[in-house]
Amino acid sequence: MANKTILIVEDNMIIAIDIQERIKNFGYIVPAIVSSGEEALNKTEELKPDLVIMDIGLKGNMNGIETGKKIRENFNIPVIYLTGNSNLLKQANITDPCIDKPFNDDELKRLITKLINNSLTF
Repeated sequence: MANKTILIVEDNMIIAIDIQERIKNFGYIVPAIVSSGEEALNKTEELKPDLVIMDIGLKGNMNGIETGKKIRENFNIPVIYLTGNSNLLKQANITDPCIDKPFNDDELKRLITKLINNSLTF
């Protein structure tokens, strides 16, 4: 876990800070929180995090699904999607892991650990 970093992409700052605190409690580093797809791509390139936690609904011109695809294709970094509507992911044929809001810590920690420690993608 030491020095493993997770970028949070969430346009609701209250939710983003809650996620950040949970992740810190798991022992990971959160170097940045961003609120748009464009910012996410820039920060991913700059920081090269081990994982990205991505809300589907974002500010800006790209939604989380489009942004997540670009992050995986351009940087080969795994993405965990957060959504209040998992049907959106099914409709988009996304096979990456998704957590429905509200989520519990055990579910989030399990996915993070699996993706970071095993470098597995879904």
